[in-house]
Amino acid sequence: MEDIKKIDKELNKLTKKGDIQHAIEYCQSLLLNEPTDTNLHIRLGDLYLDWHLDIYQAKQYIDEAITEYQKAAEVLIDNGEIYYKIGLALFYKGELDKAINYFNIAIDKNASKAQCYYMISNCLKKKDRFQDALEYVNLALKNAFLDSSRMHYSKFRLLNSLYFINKKKKIHAIFELILSYLTLPFDKEAIKTIKNKTKWFKIIPILLKADTYMASGDIERAFQCYSEAIDKMPGFAALYTLLGDAYRKAGKLEESIVEYKMSLWIDSLNYAAYSGIVQSYEEMGDYDNAILYYKKYIQIHPNNAVLHSNIANLYFMKGEAQTAISHYQAAITINPKPDWTSIVAQTLGYIQQNVLKNTDCAIANYHLANALSPKEIDVYISLGSAFYDNEDYKNALIVYRRALELDPNNSKIHCNLGYLYWGMGDIDEAIKEYQLSIKYDSTYDIAHNNLGVIYLDDLVQIQNAIDCFNTAIECNPNYALAYYNLGRCYALKGENVEAAKYFQQAMDVNNITNEIDPMDIQERLNNLFN
Repeated sequence: MEDIKKIDKELNKLTKKGDIQHAIEYCQSLLLNEPTDTNLHIRLGDLYLDWHLDIYQAKQYIDEAITEYQKAAEVLIDNGEIYYKIGLALFYKGELDKAINYFNIAIDKNASKAQCYYMISNCLKKKDRFQDALEYVNLALKNAFLDSSRMHYSKFRLLNSLYFINKKKKIHAIFELILSYLTLPFDKEAIKTIKNKTKWFKIIPILLKADTYMASGDIERAFQCYSEAIDKMPGFAALYTLLGDAYRKAGKLEESIVEYKMSLWIDSLNYAAYSGIVQSYEEMGDYDNAILYYKKYIQIHPNNAVLHSNIANLYFMKGEAQTAISHYQAAITINPKPDWTSIVAQTLGYIQQNVLKNTDCAIANYHLANALSPKEIDVYISLGSAFYDNEDYKNALIVYRRALELDPNNSKIHCNLGYLYWGMGDIDEAIKEYQLSIKYDSTYDIAHNNLGVIYLDDLVQIQNAIDCFNTAIECNPNYALAYYNLGRCYALKGENVEAAKYFQQAMDVNNITNEIDPMDIQERLNNLFN
């Protein structure tokens, strides 16, 4: 017994000094004489695990810890605490399913239910099963007493994440945070964790240096500083996120993703890392992986309207309009701010109008956008356009006139009114509106082009039409339709060579802009010389 006390005293002295390496060597020397001493194997396993988790060390001692615990378990087969320790080591190794299995065995063998359930909750968080994680942390708290600070804090983070705008849950989350502070003095592991985290102050000078290098554009030195900070404290998720941000700003997207993933492995609720990784994937054009991480992010923040809107944008860019609509509708339902939700409703209306060709649904969403943001001119323009597509000219006219009451000098509204009157067969009013559009914005290429088409097709004033199309091209040299219409003008004048020149220009520009069916241009060219 005296020997055991002496050994414990020596090991405690070494570990308090932070000299884990010598503590391990001392333990190993004792095991040479007593290779079957289970207590020594357990102590050695604990030392390896502590060394593995030391923020100043690289993570490379977890297998040694597992080996020592397993040697002890071969003798003490009914000792739940050993199975808990094996589960803990497997958790830090990343073998989560095995870890959960060992925690369950530990519970069966009368280990601390509170600690086991808490660690199962942590495993489930890393597996992105956040609702299940919340259930297990509740089980942990039911079986805990005063040493529950970590559990209360974990519940605070889960509630704070899962219930984004639920006021009752937010209050509950704050209550859990208060409990985590009150129980802190009784939770040794929580105190140990806080002590480790406060050590980050030692690397503040390195981080400040990195920020200075980033600001001056010396990216390589900034990388070196962040890497140096990680080498000193490889257990802090925020450092990997900072390095990921630096890589992303430098355009090194693949490297940034590696760092963000490392950050998320350490802390699966690290929102900054989620935000960084989806931006990196988006910038790479890898929408599938961006969507994958948005889905994980939404699991944490299911009531975050911005996330639903962002993932909807990606689905739309992938051509999956129906899935995009589902997420836009979720964003609208959550409705955090009227002006923002109005933009989402307008986007949804645009998809329904221009992609799905469902003008009735589009009109409904534009009405919602208008109700949420009644002074937003773009909503009126979109709503009027949808009424026009639905051949409801009366309502389109009402909407545009209402918009002009808010902004009488808006060139785009006058242009749309011109198009509406033109469609209704009122050529004189159409010309007046296009002229007003040009008056308020002389560079508005569409107004010049459309006025030119009226001169060409309705009034057969070819020179006026040519002037309009030339002005449209001056305003926008990449306007394929204006080149095409110029070609039509010269074809009517019988100047086929000049017409062919403009049709060819229309073809060249259209290869980039895709405004016109290329077969229409080709047919015009062919007809010139047949």
